[in-house]
Amino acid sequence: MKRCQWCKSDVLYIKYHDEEWGVPVHSDKKLFESLMLEGAQAGLNWIMVLKKRSAYRAAFDKFNFNMIATYEESKIQSLFNNSGIIRNKLKIRAIVKNAHALIKVREEFGTFNKYIWQFTKHKTIHNKWESIKTIPVNTDISDHMSKDLKNRGFTFVGTTICYAFMQAVGMINDHIVDCHRYHELKE
Repeated sequence: MKRCQWCKSDVLYIKYHDEEWGVPVHSDKKLFESLMLEGAQAGLNWIMVLKKRSAYRAAFDKFNFNMIATYEESKIQSLFNNSGIIRNKLKIRAIVKNAHALIKVREEFGTFNKYIWQFTKHKTIHNKWESIKTIPVNTDISDHMSKDLKNRGFTFVGTTICYAFMQAVGMINDHIVDCHRYHELKE
């Protein structure tokens, strides 16, 4: 079975590739989780974050943004000592800050889903890449999304993070064309 080259032979990576990556997500909670984990990955590699995902879910109340927005300094300090997650203070504080920003977006748009999917006109963009070497790390759309998110108070949402997020949540189908998932997701 042909797969995108990036998932290689790691069982966890293959499972993520085959079952999650590129599948359209419309749950505000799952969208928030994905965006936060992409931010946690900044400067690192995705497999590291993927291996820590369950610890992140436990540490951040299953990414319940309403609960995260109520975190007091003592809770944030305890997260700095949590060895199950990446203990970067800026990234941890960003998740709390982003929970507040997401709540404001929901007040304006009704749902984060409605807001975030507007960047692709509420449809998946199906690219036709023949090699992972030709897949960009950002586009005009991710540039625009990043700028808008930052203007709304989000952090750790650079254009590369936004593009990876769009790939992960199915806003963009960047499976290579001969990957078995490309056509499954296109249908």
